Amino acid sequence: MPSAMQGPPRHREGSGWKMNGTDIEVEPDSRYRLVAGDLVISNPMKAKDAGSYQCLASNSRGTVVSREASLRFGFLQEFSAEERDPVRITEGWGVMFACSPPPHYPGLSYRWLLNEFPNFIPADGRRFVSQTTGNLYIAKTEASDLGNYSCFATSHIDFITKSVFSKFSRLSLAAEDARQFAPSIKARFPADTYALAGQAVTLECFAFGNPVPQIKWRKLDGSQSSKWIGSEPLLQIQDVGFEDEGTYECEAENIKGRDTHQGRIIIQAQPEWLKVISDTEADIGSDLRWSCAAAGKPRPTVRWLRDGQPLSSQNRIEVSGGELRFSKLVLEDSGMYQCVAENKHGTVYASAELTVQALAPDFRLSPVKRLIPAARSGKVIIPCQPRAAPKATVLWTKGTELLVNSSRVTITADGTLILQNISKSDEGKYTCFAENFMGKANSTGILSVRDATKITLAPSSADINVGENLTLQCHASHDPTMDLTFTWALDDFPIDFDKSEGHYRRASVKEAIGDLSISNAQLRHSGRYTCTAQTVVDSASESATLTVRGPPGPPGGVVVRDISDTSVQLSWSRGFDNHSPIARYLIEARTLLSSKWKQMRTNPVNIEGNAETAQVVNLIPWMDYEFRVLASNILGVGEPSLPSSKIRTKEAAPTVAPSGLGGGGGAPNELIINWTVSAGWGPRGGARAIPSGKSLLQLRFCGAKLGQKNPPGFVGNDRTSLHFNPWQQVPGFGSAGSCWFDLSPAVCPQGEGAAGQPFVWCPKPKVAPYRVVAKSVLSSEMDVSWEPVEQGDVTGVLLGYEIRYWKDGDKEEAADRVRTAGLVTSAHVTGLNPNTNYHVSVRAYNRAGTGPPSASTNVTTTRPPPKRPPGNISWTFSGSTVTIKWDPVVARADESAVTGYKMLYRQDSHSAPTLYLASKSRIDIPVPEDFTHAFVQIRVTGPGGDGTPAEVHILRNSGTSMMVEDSGTRPQAVVITTNSLLMVALISSLEL
Repeated sequence: MPSAMQGPPRHREGSGWKMNGTDIEVEPDSRYRLVAGDLVISNPMKAKDAGSYQCLASNSRGTVVSREASLRFGFLQEFSAEERDPVRITEGWGVMFACSPPPHYPGLSYRWLLNEFPNFIPADGRRFVSQTTGNLYIAKTEASDLGNYSCFATSHIDFITKSVFSKFSRLSLAAEDARQFAPSIKARFPADTYALAGQAVTLECFAFGNPVPQIKWRKLDGSQSSKWIGSEPLLQIQDVGFEDEGTYECEAENIKGRDTHQGRIIIQAQPEWLKVISDTEADIGSDLRWSCAAAGKPRPTVRWLRDGQPLSSQNRIEVSGGELRFSKLVLEDSGMYQCVAENKHGTVYASAELTVQALAPDFRLSPVKRLIPAARSGKVIIPCQPRAAPKATVLWTKGTELLVNSSRVTITADGTLILQNISKSDEGKYTCFAENFMGKANSTGILSVRDATKITLAPSSADINVGENLTLQCHASHDPTMDLTFTWALDDFPIDFDKSEGHYRRASVKEAIGDLSISNAQLRHSGRYTCTAQTVVDSASESATLTVRGPPGPPGGVVVRDISDTSVQLSWSRGFDNHSPIARYLIEARTLLSSKWKQMRTNPVNIEGNAETAQVVNLIPWMDYEFRVLASNILGVGEPSLPSSKIRTKEAAPTVAPSGLGGGGGAPNELIINWTVSAGWGPRGGARAIPSGKSLLQLRFCGAKLGQKNPPGFVGNDRTSLHFNPWQQVPGFGSAGSCWFDLSPAVCPQGEGAAGQPFVWCPKPKVAPYRVVAKSVLSSEMDVSWEPVEQGDVTGVLLGYEIRYWKDGDKEEAADRVRTAGLVTSAHVTGLNPNTNYHVSVRAYNRAGTGPPSASTNVTTTRPPPKRPPGNISWTFSGSTVTIKWDPVVARADESAVTGYKMLYRQDSHSAPTLYLASKSRIDIPVPEDFTHAFVQIRVTGPGGDGTPAEVHILRNSGTSMMVEDSGTRPQAVVITTNSLLMVALISSLEL
């Protein structure tokens, strides 16, 4: 039984144990022994040893106790020997078997046997075993359910498992009732379920019905949590919190109806400290107030212990819940105190030591400063802080003269001496006398009066422009026996020269000159500069104002109104002029077509500096815009305003013709024509046409022209292609050769725009490539090459080649395809299956489509690389070299051979990796002298490619290290029993 004592007493002189509040006597021949504070019980017996235990630790400073821990003995009795009644039910109806488990501790897990061991009934939607009661529920019986049923209960205590099973109960079925009936919930979770925060909660719900009902869960007063784990009859909530408290509903439903059940989850919590006491030293005769506070549900009660014994209000001590008050402390109040917070779910302890001190005044730790410099006409503060308990009475003398409060002399309540308007006559010895009932002491210092520090040349206010330089002067005089230092502050914030990015520096190294040099001044450098000259006894300060003029600040509140198709009205609020009047404003805009801001045309053309509104003109209709405003003065253009809200101009006739007219690529006897909608057509750069817009397609075949509006199949506003299938239905189509297609502008209610560029369509290639060669490169890749078709055999422009490949046994129609561009006569194909036979053919293609296939060729991909990564990786450092070794990887029959290893070496997570190649299972790598660690990946390589990597983190200071591959096996449990001795672990750990 371990004792986990924490906190004071710091030097344990003794420990003991209590059982049920009674001290345990540890005798040499008894069943109890103490081993390093732990309680060992030999041959524990339920009748004698079950109960509540507490550990006590004591030394000369006091006693503290641990929180209580319960010792209970697990047990599981046998089921009743009485025979169980048989059950007869109509087939198709639901049935429940009661488990009625025997007495036990702790809880059990339940399963059911059908006819014989180990034929356990599986968990499915039709059958359910409650882990709360152990009962078996069958929602709808079937012929296969006939047989004998036994409840099988198992107890788990640490590594010991015990199981018992009940007498069998026989189930017989009457003639089947094929009628369907609505659900009826039989296994119900409680109306109120109490759970501790941080634990898991499980609700059970199961219903009879035909068809078998489906179970659904919902929270009536909140949304479903991500911590829910639902498996129909069960709702499990992991790591439950107060946000999970509420009413939950289970719904059982089938085609005949539904049934519901509701219940609440009520979350409670063990006590948890919000505020604790700490070790305290207090003066004798003083007052002390200690307090502690704890959270929990139900709300914890708080009590106090002194040296392990209950503490209540008495004489000078008042105990009130979480507060403990002492009046006029005495030495006997010293000791160990504990604040204890508890509710029905647990107890927490907070411990602290109270030391009541009685000390005569002592200046050894804080004497009066031996030499006290002070400035003429200034002020000096001389503390008097002896260690004393109780607080000492303090007197001050100068020489033999007793000092009292006056216009120039002040003695504060804590004994500090303050002298003002100091003159040369104040020099001399000053002594502090301290006294209490324990004794008296004194300490002396010598006051030395020095010349005062004065500013002799103060800084002057100035105005400069952004980017200019300036020096602020500051000279001072001081007592020559002391060092003088200068500091500068901007608007009362000290200037850090090291973090000024070069804008500030000292202009002189002379002691009496503290000039400040400001380089490349910015707007943020405006303000009040204060120069302070100081010595150890006094200081003097002077200030000046610096104004930095620059371009205007950003305007604010840009609002867009009066939106038309090509113009908007903008308004804004005036920004800071940064000490130089605003001369004019500029307006910029951007669209989704470009993220860059561009200056816009306005009315008026030049926007004066006193204006706060202007019209933006020459906008594109039906386009999304954002606007911003910039102000300028004689010093330049300032920062822009924040962008306005996004607006869309009104629609208008298209101003930009469609583009990209093209076609081809259809099936035999099919013609496909495509085009692209341009920027003027819509708000997203041609993402869709404008409302009610249509395209006018004009076809011209071999010199004959055909105009066709709204061709067959052309419907809707977003169309950017037409299909003619078969193409003989297009009037005028006839002879082979080049044919022309023109695309006119959109036709819409607002008007008709300009025509696009014509597109030339030509027939598909008629000749196939030849001498196709396919070669496997890796397990999933291959290279394909061929001899090209002659350019003269292709009508129009040859766009490239199409490689088709399909598995042996598949049809060519299911082939995957890869296309090349231009006159390339080879291709690299990826994504293949390992160790697979493929057929490969190549076709030429142009705008009209693909030509005839080449003769197909066959290729078989290589076997895949070994899946197992290198294992048992170890490393050894030798000077500036690290040697890395690993177990060789042997390929299986279905894997490609191992030809070597690849290692990626990276010094840290930010550096670029270095690739090393090795033919054997080891490698030597040079490392720098300051090497501390590195990340390494090792994998096999071979004809099938690279295998799975093994990753390790190498540390220099770990000596020779090894990463052992996880074998995937689990350790076997070993159970050792003895009748002579048993160490019993408490259910809850012992903590103060």
